[in-house]
Amino acid sequence: MIFYPDGHFEKVEEITIKYLQKNKIKALILDVDNTLIDYQKHLEKSVIQWAKDLKERDIKLYILSNTNQKEKVEKVANALEIPYQNLAKKPLKTGFLKVQKELQEKKENIAVVGDQIFTDIIGGNRCKMFTILVEPINPKDFWYTAWKRPIENKIKNRYLKKANKGERK
Repeated sequence: MIFYPDGHFEKVEEITIKYLQKNKIKALILDVDNTLIDYQKHLEKSVIQWAKDLKERDIKLYILSNTNQKEKVEKVANALEIPYQNLAKKPLKTGFLKVQKELQEKKENIAVVGDQIFTDIIGGNRCKMFTILVEPINPKDFWYTAWKRPIENKIKNRYLKKANKGERK
């Protein structure tokens, strides 16, 4: 189902090199808001270390964000020392496919990581990429995200129920 991710974690730091290798993932397309940073734009040291560790294991990282606040995304990208694109218009395919071209990886070797089903997961699934849903860092959301959360939570709960029974997509 287009709404269901391939994987689910509480936070990005739980995504291990072993998990990525098992799923043949060579690159991650990362969301920013409530995935890498919280509502107050705070980036944890553990996320910086996680990104560093993955890059040392030859996992490519790229930030793809819908935000119009370039400085915010640029600050996170600089801290992680990775490229970025803002104004992505997720879940449209355009941004994902542009990043795929820049990463020079096959779709099946790229995972899209984010906290929103209606942007990150649907967009990644539409592009036939591996998708990983993470829990929002902070329950506080921007108004344009907050109205979608109850719907996304119902979808996520259905997915988790099926995943726990051993079913997938």
